[in-house]
Amino acid sequence: MTQIQFNNALLGLSDRLHYYALSLTTNSEKADDLLQETFLKALTYRDKFRPDTNFKAWMYTIMKNTFINDYRRNAKTKKKFDGTNGDFHLIFSQDKVYPAPDSLYSTKEINKNIDELEKEYKVPFTMFLDGYKYKEIADKLELPLGTVKSRIFFTRKKLTKSLKEYSNN
Repeated sequence: MTQIQFNNALLGLSDRLHYYALSLTTNSEKADDLLQETFLKALTYRDKFRPDTNFKAWMYTIMKNTFINDYRRNAKTKKKFDGTNGDFHLIFSQDKVYPAPDSLYSTKEINKNIDELEKEYKVPFTMFLDGYKYKEIADKLELPLGTVKSRIFFTRKKLTKSLKEYSNN
């Protein structure tokens, strides 16, 4: 499939994909964002499309997987907002224990140690902490999956060693 054929097929599915995005998100703005992210992924990974497969199904799968990954990433953060008086305030869970001052110090120390890492280790590790999956990190950084896994593993070991005084052992 040529670039022009690919783009025409992509634009031809625009309305259908938008309706599908609306059915997934139930929100017009989020549906627009999901559609845009799906188009971006399709264009980025155009070389992964095989001409002997169903283009429409491929696009729907990209959208569904993007929605699921975003949902999981957002579920990890579990931030709730209250729209009182048009202002947004975090609603803190009543059963949650809030950090003590000494743990804030250790958080600063951990972040300092992360910032001191070499870029090749720091970037994949911070992406992992932000909720990205190994495969997503590998794709974004254009690295082999095994390299990403080993860099995150070795970063954990290095941080564990340098922050030994903060461990519960």
